[in-house]
Amino acid sequence: MASETKKKCFVIMPISKTSEKHTKDYWTNHYKEFLKPRIESRHPLRAERSAALRGDIVRQIITDLVTVPIVVADLTDANPNVYWELGVRQSFKHGTITIAENGTPLPFDLGAKGTLFYYPGDHIKMQEFENEFHEAIDDCLKNPDLPDSHVIETISGRGSLYQIITRDESLRRLDALISEIDCNSAVLESVLDTCNKNIEKKKAKGKEFSRIFITSRCRFAATEMLVTSRYIDADKTFYEIAEDYMDGLIRLNDQLPTWENTPDLFESWFLKYPKEYESRTDAFKKLVIEHKKAIETIL
Repeated sequence: MASETKKKCFVIMPISKTSEKHTKDYWTNHYKEFLKPRIESRHPLRAERSAALRGDIVRQIITDLVTVPIVVADLTDANPNVYWELGVRQSFKHGTITIAENGTPLPFDLGAKGTLFYYPGDHIKMQEFENEFHEAIDDCLKNPDLPDSHVIETISGRGSLYQIITRDESLRRLDALISEIDCNSAVLESVLDTCNKNIEKKKAKGKEFSRIFITSRCRFAATEMLVTSRYIDADKTFYEIAEDYMDGLIRLNDQLPTWENTPDLFESWFLKYPKEYESRTDAFKKLVIEHKKAIETIL
């Protein structure tokens, strides 16, 4: 298979000496003779090794860590650069295989990850490692989105930090929406009351009476945010009701400025619809409260 058709497998490992046993030459040979052949021999992969962390090389390493489909990290000797690169990888993408020489102590937060241990000098156990290593690579290739990062699992997905933040933001928006609905209900009630008072005055005094008007307008910013962003998981009917409610508010706001110029026409128009506005508002508010209660139960 041509190299350009192969996916990159980025290898995180020490570059320089980490112990008396593991010298710079050891790690060079470890990559060339041990890791690279095993990665490339049975898989459509092209292995590349991390380089010294300096200058523009850091940017390229970060790019590889965030984008390549598979990363193999050798944790032997607890090299700081290796853990730094592993931390970057685990913050952005799944598809990471951790390995280490037998006897390597692992920190508690990696203990449950399923690190594969290799056994230099033990033919049988090395064969077991090799089989598990190939299986792990195959699994990463076949299931690229299968979670193996505690970081990503914590900040995304159901019950995660991300979902908690999203839930809290949705609740704040719904609180603002309910407040907006209540304010609009007060405006509608005021318009209705004022229209009725004007009509009563006209009946009692004929043409010689002074009409009263209101300057308040309906608000729909919170409703518009809901309709445009659809930030809660609701069915089509819910959003149709929300759009219908908002359209009514816009229509009323468009008509209110005409009240003083053509009062009889406006009052005649509005008094045909007060029950419709009230019914539409009550139905929408009820649905919003139901969804808010449902979101509050998310852990």
